[in-house]
Amino acid sequence: MIARLSGILLVKNPPYMVIDVNGVGYEIEAPSGVFSDLPENGKQVAIVIHHHFSQDSQTLYGFASLEEREVFRKLLKISGIGAKMALAILSGASGEELAHYVASGDVAALTRVPGIGKKTAERIIMELRDKLTDISIGSAGGSMPGGAPVSTDPVTEASHALTSLGYKPAEVSRMVSLVAEADMDAETIIRKALQTRVKPNG
Repeated sequence: MIARLSGILLVKNPPYMVIDVNGVGYEIEAPSGVFSDLPENGKQVAIVIHHHFSQDSQTLYGFASLEEREVFRKLLKISGIGAKMALAILSGASGEELAHYVASGDVAALTRVPGIGKKTAERIIMELRDKLTDISIGSAGGSMPGGAPVSTDPVTEASHALTSLGYKPAEVSRMVSLVAEADMDAETIIRKALQTRVKPNG
């Protein structure tokens, strides 16, 4: 499961981009807002990824932050909304705007987003009203496509990376708390946390 890609931006042709990672080109679809923050072709870039599997294909969807990806994933859980529609929704309204529309129950605003009719807007508000309250879109902890890390907090970044490797949140919390120190970067925390998995107890 691919959770993040960092490499050289080869192509940006909305809604697609191609990132070269160690000689392998990954084609990624992304909301339109992501492209406005991308660097020039040939520059280093980092993108948060949702690796989507369907019956006959695999698609990579890219986002500027973990929070935006979380909104995308919550949209996918709504009946009648697939990956393409969820991407279109986030292209017509930023994650922050969508969260605001949902919180305020603004059906009219949602129906102005391409692809969303009244019934779909009502369903989105009903399904997501209590699920976006813990998401801070565009917060300082999010990643930007220009190559910044997923989080400016090394502990948070390391925790997300360990979770993406398949460790459970409670286990990740314990692993990180055992090794994290104030001056460590995320890579060091991850390495030391993984070492705790191979050491015998006591």
